[in-house]
Amino acid sequence: MKLEPRCRDKVIRLVEKGVDIPNPLSIDVGDEVDPDRISGDGVRIEAGCRIFGAETAISPGVRLGAEGPVTLDNCQLGPGVELKGGYAREATLLAGASMGLGAHVREGCLLEEQASGAHCVGLKQTILLPFVTLGSLVNFCDCLMAGGTSRRNHSEVGSSYIHFNFTPDGEKTTPSLIGDVPRGVMLNQRPVFLGGQGGMVGPLRVEYGNVIAAGTILRRDVLEQDRLVVGAPPRGGVLNFVPRKYAGVRRIVENNIRYLANLAALEQWYEHVRRPFFRDQALGDLVYGGARKRLQTATAERVKRMRDMVGNIYSETRKDDRKDRSARGRREFVERFDEIAGLFEDGLSTTGSERERDGFLAFLDDGVKGGRSCVEAVQSLPRKGSEAGTSWLRGIVDDLCGQAASLVPGLSIFSRPDA
Repeated sequence: MKLEPRCRDKVIRLVEKGVDIPNPLSIDVGDEVDPDRISGDGVRIEAGCRIFGAETAISPGVRLGAEGPVTLDNCQLGPGVELKGGYAREATLLAGASMGLGAHVREGCLLEEQASGAHCVGLKQTILLPFVTLGSLVNFCDCLMAGGTSRRNHSEVGSSYIHFNFTPDGEKTTPSLIGDVPRGVMLNQRPVFLGGQGGMVGPLRVEYGNVIAAGTILRRDVLEQDRLVVGAPPRGGVLNFVPRKYAGVRRIVENNIRYLANLAALEQWYEHVRRPFFRDQALGDLVYGGARKRLQTATAERVKRMRDMVGNIYSETRKDDRKDRSARGRREFVERFDEIAGLFEDGLSTTGSERERDGFLAFLDDGVKGGRSCVEAVQSLPRKGSEAGTSWLRGIVDDLCGQAASLVPGLSIFSRPDA
């Protein structure tokens, strides 16, 4: 009896292209996979790997399965990506990103250059800017994290860390922003360190340069820079729990809108800054398309989760005591949510200052023409260039936050000096 995999012809085609497959009989390639979207240059696929999805793209130098089998489903992998073992679905990893054995990278994830995770890391709707590093046994869903200047100076999440992204009311309006987009993409900020055996209760914001001590469960925003935060355990006891009280609705709405505004800024960054650099990569257009899709998915996810909360607030608002000062703001949020959501439906609708944008792009021209990567070009920017880029992107964030605030004056969002 002659044993042959059902995907025999595709495996043969990959081998003929130059893909290194030490044990061809052990891998599985879906009928929908297009071999033309898999490079034959330096790609190695170890035993037991499974590749599915019509949108899958594998760039030169990718290594799959060095520590255990990998299942890949509709993912786009940039040059030199390493998935050492685990599962990845509808995610995009840019050049040099890597994940260790037991990775579980679900939909909506975008890992930029040299971002990495050790073994047994779970991600979903997670965006890591360049160099961000996750330890082992980490659950880090619904976050955007930035910070650091290089692979030697990077933001890091310690082992056994959890981002708590599911509320007691069963909602996920919990995205946390560690750093931000306008400064983070410039690769010139101090790193953030989230100490191991700790966690964050989203939605939170953490500024650059902060160190959250090991074992700390962070429950409040840290909006000052360069602080060591040592958490104390909460007082024990049995307390009354009032479902869907939404006592902190202003902060929840504020942090969700700011997160969405940062996603809009990141979309502009990809459209106007990153696109030319992808054109010089083999299969770069496919990886770029995947990254843009991840950002659109991230925006849709956040709007959906806020809409779910709106439905719950509505059912409770109708019962509000008229003396409740926060009732007016909650009603406005419910009644005008569709207008708020409309601000973010097209991530490219708010462009910011075109003068600032074009001034910043002028600084990058030499990097594009010189054949450098986007990371190298940004790292080489003069201070004036970085400041121009940050100002442009911050204008997008501030504009969207301001428009949202004007729709719900009763909530007084973004009215605090630190907001």
